Amino acid sequence: MSEIKMFGKWSVEGIAVKDPGLVNYIAVKAVHVPRTGARYAQQKFYKSKISIVERLMNKIMVPGHRSKKHVITSYPMTGKATQAYGMVKSMLELIEQKLKQNPVKILVEAVENAAPREEIVSIEYGGARYPKAVDCSPQRRVDLALRYFIQGSMAKSFNNKKTFAEALSEEIIHAFQRSPNSQAISKKLELERQAEASR
Repeated sequence: MSEIKMFGKWSVEGIAVKDPGLVNYIAVKAVHVPRTGARYAQQKFYKSKISIVERLMNKIMVPGHRSKKHVITSYPMTGKATQAYGMVKSMLELIEQKLKQNPVKILVEAVENAAPREEIVSIEYGGARYPKAVDCSPQRRVDLALRYFIQGSMAKSFNNKKTFAEALSEEIIHAFQRSPNSQAISKKLELERQAEASR
């Protein structure tokens, strides 16, 4: 029986999550087409069980608000799964061209590097608000890393000749290299710095 490869191109054999806190929350499955259509949505923590590549596609479809400018940051493409599928495939091909490595492995390591460990919440006490540092849950760590990838890429490709797939490939390569040029890495460092100051 032949090996199942992601998009029919990239093997996921031997790709392991190194961060012990994220082992159960980043799924690297051997699937030809990473698109379940949320068939497992009734299960608890179902999104931790679907492939990390599919979770990235889902984030592309709903990248989230930034200063209430949803159309500017995400374009009116929310919910177009085929378009998101094509963007992710192009992005993985660009990463392979630039780094000559398995792009799925690069994506997994980039998510690990960009996942913030701490964040801050606002607490009101006696009429005064002050920030307090809290640990970030593993599920949320992965979600935040993926969200920062998409928002950073959308911002860089908006009103620019650079396509979204090119911007996303650069964002993930920078996160893989732990470069502050990645919005996800700079946001993570900023969050952890604020949390340390609020401890």
